[in-house]
Amino acid sequence: MAVSSPATLAIGLITATAVALGPATAASADPKPTEAQLRAQLKQLNGKVDKLIEKYNLKRVELAKAQQAAKTAKERLAAAERTLETSQQRVAEIARLRYQNGDPSVPAFMLPENGAGAAVIEQLTIEQQAVVESVARARDERKKAADEAGRLATRIREDAGEVAGQRDDAEDVIKDIREKLEDLVPFGPGRNGDGSWAPELPTGADNITERTRLMRAQVQKNFALPFAVGCFRAGASGEHPLGRACDFMMSTGGTTPSGANNALGDRLAEWALKNKGKLGVKYVIWKQRINLGSGWRAMENRGSITENHYDHVHISMF
Repeated sequence: MAVSSPATLAIGLITATAVALGPATAASADPKPTEAQLRAQLKQLNGKVDKLIEKYNLKRVELAKAQQAAKTAKERLAAAERTLETSQQRVAEIARLRYQNGDPSVPAFMLPENGAGAAVIEQLTIEQQAVVESVARARDERKKAADEAGRLATRIREDAGEVAGQRDDAEDVIKDIREKLEDLVPFGPGRNGDGSWAPELPTGADNITERTRLMRAQVQKNFALPFAVGCFRAGASGEHPLGRACDFMMSTGGTTPSGANNALGDRLAEWALKNKGKLGVKYVIWKQRINLGSGWRAMENRGSITENHYDHVHISMF
């Protein structure tokens, strides 16, 4: 039976969001969503996608358990069938000896010393019947487990397809919201009509330019940064002493970032380059590469993780 409660909620949320973001007629057009509203929608949809993925993974775990139960039952059946075969061979040997001797009783050499042949036959018959019954039970258990695993596999395939479709729909809306958020990235001050940028002096207690300050604020708004941000640095080379650069740390102490923070650095670098025309980004350095706006190129080895920019994304401004 497909579980549809979270899925139904997701469809409702996606549909409502799509309607809110979709085109409207001039007569009935709603006000354009604010940045705060878009970010709230994005957060809600991200949470919904996470729940759908969690539901999918739980179903996969259920299937694995059912498959293991079927395997265990099959192993029990095989062991019981081997026991049955041994017992059948014993009984067949007794029957063969009876036939050869033309005597319905058990041969003397197979009887205990007290000559209780009937008791031996009865015991063998009881043992045989017990083995047959245990094999029948094992076969029933295996069939039950196999049938259950099959039903569960079918249900999971159906549910997984449904969940994956809803996840894709939600991610489409998330993509649309993110694009709209990117449209809200403001233009940096000092942009000339021909697209060039007028020089700026550093201001304020942080000793950076207005463009650099705006870029830093936008990064902090759009990314959950794990570590400190460093901008003005006296005595350094490049734009840092001019107040026109910031370093966004992805790790500390000159160590290699975790996989998640490395991916975050990739996204941050990509975002800065995508919005360079709006913000006034001059170049980005990340993982011993520099991008001046026309693609990444390798840089010389400066001898350390920090100097090679493996632990932080460097963004320089015009």
